[in-house]
Amino acid sequence: MKLNTIAPAAGSKSAPKRLGRGIGSGLGKTSGKGHKGQKARSGGYHKVGFEGGQMPLQRRLPKFGFTSPTKRFVAEIRLHELNHVSAEEVTIDVLKDLGLIRKDIKSVKVMASGEILKAISLKGIVCTKGAKEAIEKAGGKVE
Repeated sequence: MKLNTIAPAAGSKSAPKRLGRGIGSGLGKTSGKGHKGQKARSGGYHKVGFEGGQMPLQRRLPKFGFTSPTKRFVAEIRLHELNHVSAEEVTIDVLKDLGLIRKDIKSVKVMASGEILKAISLKGIVCTKGAKEAIEKAGGKVE
C-alpha cells in the first residue's frame, strides 16, 4: 500500500450539490431555495429557537431547580460500611485510603443504615442522630 493509493471506500462519499449550474441539474435558477423570502436571501436566517417573534419555548417555560456547588464534595457513608475499616480512629483520610469515598471529598456524613459490629471512634466526621446512638451503643464515640 502506498499513500497515493489510499481512497475512501466506494460509495462512502457522495458528491456535493452543485448549485446554480443550469436547469438540467435540478438545482439551477433558485438553487433549491424557492422564490423570495428571508431564507432565499444571503445571510437570511434567524437564531436557533426563534419563532417569528412569538415568545420562544425556552422563555415560555418556567425556570426551576437548584444545583448546590458544594454537593460534589460531600459524601454519605452507611453504618455497615464502617465495619470494613480496620483502624479504631476513623477520619476522612482513612476512608479515602480504603476507597470508601472519592479522593476529592471534603466532608463526610454517616447515615444510620445497617448495623455497626465494632467500637470505632469518628474524628472530623458528622453523623445522624440514629448513627451516633448506634456507634455509642457498640462502644465507640463521636468527636
